[in-house]
Amino acid sequence: MDETRMKNDKILKLLMEFSIPAMIGMLVNAIYNIVDRMFIGNAPQLGAVGLAGITVSFPVTLVLMALSLMVGNGGATRFSIALGQEKHEEARHYMGNSLLLSVFFGAIFTIVGNILLTPMLELLGASESVLPHARAYLSIILYGAIFQAVSMCGNNFSRAQGNPKNAMISQLIGAGFNILFDYILIIQCGMGMEGAALATIGGQLLSAIWQLVFLFSPRCILPITKNSLIPDISMIKGIIITGTPMFLMQISNSILNIILNGTVGKYGGDIALSTVGIITSFQTLLLMPITGLAQGQQPLISYNFGAQRLDRVKETLKYATLGGMIISSVGFACVMLFPQLIISMFNGEAEILELGTRALRTWFIALPLTGAAIVMSNYFQAVGKVKIASFLNLTRQIIVLIPLIVILGACFGLYGIFFAVPIAEAVSFAVAAILLAIENKKHFFSPEDVAV
Repeated sequence: MDETRMKNDKILKLLMEFSIPAMIGMLVNAIYNIVDRMFIGNAPQLGAVGLAGITVSFPVTLVLMALSLMVGNGGATRFSIALGQEKHEEARHYMGNSLLLSVFFGAIFTIVGNILLTPMLELLGASESVLPHARAYLSIILYGAIFQAVSMCGNNFSRAQGNPKNAMISQLIGAGFNILFDYILIIQCGMGMEGAALATIGGQLLSAIWQLVFLFSPRCILPITKNSLIPDISMIKGIIITGTPMFLMQISNSILNIILNGTVGKYGGDIALSTVGIITSFQTLLLMPITGLAQGQQPLISYNFGAQRLDRVKETLKYATLGGMIISSVGFACVMLFPQLIISMFNGEAEILELGTRALRTWFIALPLTGAAIVMSNYFQAVGKVKIASFLNLTRQIIVLIPLIVILGACFGLYGIFFAVPIAEAVSFAVAAILLAIENKKHFFSPEDVAV
């Protein structure tokens, strides 16, 4: 990272340099699960029941993502703030301890997940016809937990030190392998769910290797050393606390998916469950560029916040919020104009096409607001305001949406559930805008306000 550039170059130029590779990388990252669903959904021997198997498994993979993002994002935020304060050895130690935590959480996830595999899937709503497919997929995915955790950790630190292209390349390598071997193992070899899972963890392994080589090499501005791998309890605490908002966002997403799958299954059966799986996959695809934009703004905000250049913090947030609204508006236009085409990419069965086309337009009515809400929430994460960031993430996924799903589902059935999503998105945008206005009125916080 050129620290002079971080302090002096034009913010819009820097934001684009950081965000565009991050956007591409996040889109590529989303492809793992989405490509699996496309191949499985169109496989003659699987189709809707295979899609339902992946949908039921999805909340479990979100828990792993939650742990990985907590460590990677929390560690990278601390790293960037320390760099802004010119505390280089402290920054290096944050990186080393984050890598240790990634390996630890990945290993724990693999062990616990395999022990609780079948009862966990039954609890998540897998029917007798879906359970074998979900079990076949998830039992293999669990063994890639360390690979995914390490890869995501490395990606966050690549971006934090001004090298978003390295993160993008890592994700492209992983996704490329996944797509190629999905075709080979599912279509050519007929391996079904097992083939999809093997292709996924193979891609994650390659991505993890790429990042490990980078983090320990001279290409890294502060390469990891033996000393930086020594556990430091205060730093580990700081990483976890700072990363808690991202953890809560993903955990709440997992909880949301559990309740959503159960409620949708109750009112619409396996067909509705498969349809919602398609919609949430496409939602992931739509939101990844916005998440990439938020990740692009994070090192700029964190560094300049640490350097007490609050004018540059405000400017970064302004451009990122506008960008988030533009991206989500483009996605909104695609949904409204081409709903049937979107559904047919995942599955061409008549029942799913009919239900999915109508549901898609309802689900994304408030999409233009979502981009701004995600970017505004990420600002509080980037400056270490953990409580506010956590509250905003919980508002969007838990506090508002889950009660709406339950209440509107009971009153209006399946379409009540679909309408719950845009209402919750609109409310979360309003809350984020109000809190940010209060923050601006106070002229932003100073680095000394960051809680550890």
